Amino acid sequence: MRALIQRVTEARVDVAGQTIGRTGPGLLILVCAMPGDTEETATKLAAKIAKLRIFPDEAGKMNLSLAAAQGSALVVSQFTLAADTSRGTRPGFSGAAKPDVAKHLYEHFSDAMRNQGIPTETGKFGADMQVTLTNDGPVTIWLDTDA
Repeated sequence: MRALIQRVTEARVDVAGQTIGRTGPGLLILVCAMPGDTEETATKLAAKIAKLRIFPDEAGKMNLSLAAAQGSALVVSQFTLAADTSRGTRPGFSGAAKPDVAKHLYEHFSDAMRNQGIPTETGKFGADMQVTLTNDGPVTIWLDTDA
């Protein structure tokens, strides 16, 4: 799985002009399932993200996890994280998991975040979404379970 996480003071996702998920302060997590990913992959990635020490402690040092900082998460499916730009100028997305598998793993990942004790809201899989955020820091980190 791939994830792009952004530490945010706030973030929200809208579909058809309606806000369907929000967070803040915490993390906006853009997530993409790849072929071969499993529930175990999603669970491990959620645990890693929940424990990453990327929030400031009382001294301002990045030393706290999302849970320790009492943050929340907004998880948004993002198949474009699988973009192949190696040829031409139009990205290919055949490296993303098939939609039925991807949806299941996206939902499993979101549940795994909740199981880590993180209040978690989501976007809508497959929808045209507008994501608004205020990046804090800025802190943006790319994670790939195959790397």
